[in-house]
Amino acid sequence: MAKAILLLSDTHGYIDDRILDWASRADEVWHAGDIGDHSVSDALKAIKPLRAVYGNIDEHELRSEFPLNQRFTLEGVDVWMTHIGGYPNRYSRDVKEEIKAHPPKLFISGHSHILKVMNDKHLGLLHMNPGAVGIHGFHLKRTMLKFVLDTGRIKDLEVIDFGKRGKS
Repeated sequence: MAKAILLLSDTHGYIDDRILDWASRADEVWHAGDIGDHSVSDALKAIKPLRAVYGNIDEHELRSEFPLNQRFTLEGVDVWMTHIGGYPNRYSRDVKEEIKAHPPKLFISGHSHILKVMNDKHLGLLHMNPGAVGIHGFHLKRTMLKFVLDTGRIKDLEVIDFGKRGKS
């Protein structure tokens, strides 16, 4: 059965009704780190199942609840999610060896605050970084991604653009 996924990152302790509305339309919510506060993860978990990783700004409490890496298979898609992972041809030192030895079909990272979706033709994977949806940081726009996993396929990718960072 196909699963609609809402992918977000770098909330830095910020959550609002528009984010929660998008979460309510997904089957699962995935957070690629820098959650910032339990109020964010609690609000998301109250609406839909949450898969998350901790980021570099996350304190001990969040690090004890969420792992550094999540590797799982959903709807026939091998997924690896981490906060600081880089992107094709510029993977971070911490993931480079493993991703080359055992590439997932979908590699997700956050951290850069820059929305990026790109194929790694060499490793045969799709990389997604949803950008940042929080209001703190250097990013100009607040973004998230929504997509569907269906019997081994990643489809129906949608960019959710909340506009300039200073405006809600």
